[in-house]
Amino acid sequence: MLRSLHMKLVMIMILLILSLMMVVGAFLINSVTAFYLEDFYSQMADVFQDPLLHHDLTTPSDEEENGAEQLFEVVDAFAGELGVDNRNRKLYILDSNGVPLVSPDGETAQLEYTENLTFALTTGLETGEVGDDSNLALDYMDVAVPIHRGGAGYVIYILDNKTTANDLTDQMLVLIIEALIFGLVISILLSFLLSKTMVTPIQSLTEGAMRVAERDFSKKIKVPSQDEIGVLTDTFNDMAGQLQDTLRQVENERNKLDTLFLHMTDGVVAFSREGRVIHSNPAADRLLRRAIGRETTYEELFGGAAPLDQVLAAPDHLEEERQVRDRFLQLLMAPFDRGREGGGALVVLHDVTEQRKNEEMRREFVANVSHELRTPLTNIRSYAETLIDNAGEMPSDMEKKFLGVILNESDRMTHIVQDLLTLSRFDSERGELKLSRFPFGEAVKDIYNAVYMEAQKHSHTLTLELEPGLPEILADRERVLQVMMNIVSNSIKYTPDGGHIDIYAGRKRDRVWMIVDDDGIGIPEEDRPRIFERFYRVDKARSRQSGGTGLGLSIAKEIVERHRGRITLLNKESPGLAIRLELNIEGPGDGK
Repeated sequence: MLRSLHMKLVMIMILLILSLMMVVGAFLINSVTAFYLEDFYSQMADVFQDPLLHHDLTTPSDEEENGAEQLFEVVDAFAGELGVDNRNRKLYILDSNGVPLVSPDGETAQLEYTENLTFALTTGLETGEVGDDSNLALDYMDVAVPIHRGGAGYVIYILDNKTTANDLTDQMLVLIIEALIFGLVISILLSFLLSKTMVTPIQSLTEGAMRVAERDFSKKIKVPSQDEIGVLTDTFNDMAGQLQDTLRQVENERNKLDTLFLHMTDGVVAFSREGRVIHSNPAADRLLRRAIGRETTYEELFGGAAPLDQVLAAPDHLEEERQVRDRFLQLLMAPFDRGREGGGALVVLHDVTEQRKNEEMRREFVANVSHELRTPLTNIRSYAETLIDNAGEMPSDMEKKFLGVILNESDRMTHIVQDLLTLSRFDSERGELKLSRFPFGEAVKDIYNAVYMEAQKHSHTLTLELEPGLPEILADRERVLQVMMNIVSNSIKYTPDGGHIDIYAGRKRDRVWMIVDDDGIGIPEEDRPRIFERFYRVDKARSRQSGGTGLGLSIAKEIVERHRGRITLLNKESPGLAIRLELNIEGPGDGK
């Protein structure tokens, strides 16, 4: 209860009023007492300094027998001015020895010798000084006046017991207490109203802050005042709006990161400093070929690559490589939140299997190109050296034969270089297609007519079957004819003499197709997946004999894929090979 700001403000007001009234009361009471004391001594001084009274006190009459009684009579005449009533303020006359000669109403009680009385008896009778020292702490007021009369010394002593001053002080204290009670009632009422006015907007701010802490930004705090609390409220509303925008942005970024983290192809595993898994994504499970849970440790997964302490102490990151079954993984290990208790290590797994395969393919490609070019160059050099060494001695028909070999090998090198340039243009995206419309059926017939004589040389039976009404297609005619020629030429080349080669063409929905089916040597099952790779040949010796470079089908596949078409090997039970070519009627844009 007392912890609330409302009650604290009320208690502050009450304590303030109490403190103020106590200070004022103490000041008034001390002031009254001091005033009464000062008034007493001023009154005594004014009376005893009267020349007439002083003359009467110091001048005895001729027939005077008792000086003390005469002094009493003289002073008693001024009793009203001195305020002597013999109840609260009493009059005494003492001789020089301090013996009371006159007491009020014959009082016989022992008289207390105060400092003023003692001073007047010991010093004042000799010097004439009055004993009138005042002290607020004493419960009485007194004055002792030394008098010399008729050769004898006397002391007029007036003693006030402060009853009047105490009564006045008590009455004032009662008034102060009454005023205090009245003031407390008013202050409590006012403090409740004031604290309510101050606390209500603060309570609204508190409720608004609690809603913001719970991420509820639907309501704004309304405070009509324009004071500091009103300014604070407006500032809080602005802050809440900015916080909402910031949280929304942070949430969007977190969703993006979560989506990226879950669907990225690279694996990510985060570990605490103790080596426990904090986070991991599905790609890490897939690449490591095992499930990663909260209980999985760093030592289980990557202890063999680098110790965790070494990773945490690394200035940048560590790189390692690991093989998991048939996959090659590159490990990037780095610390995060270095120097903090919540830090740890992060391991990123990158699948570099394709890179390794590409590197191997590049090495194989260079080796194949070198080998393919070295063979014709060797033949050319050998025949050329033989011609030089036997210049003028060889028969003319032998020279023509050697020159023919050199020319054939030169053509073979030219074909290899042209094929390599074609593949290079495709790889560098510079092999642009020159699209135009042409009849697909007529193109197939042109290929048939072009290879008919070659097929006859090998005693092949070459047939052509076209579906009626084949449409025009949008494609690069020269490239398409190149693909068709490559397919048909391979069938003629790799089919033993006297074989059968059938060409079919037709349409299926939005595509046209062509099939070349032969009963030649075919392709073994284990070699079929690689038949479209560059420089790949099933029978290398026979391919070289027939002039093959191993690039024809790879070029054909590149051209067909540029047209968004398909070139596939068909399964067949009889010996030989069947290749199917498909192209979009409306060009590459409609490829699926």
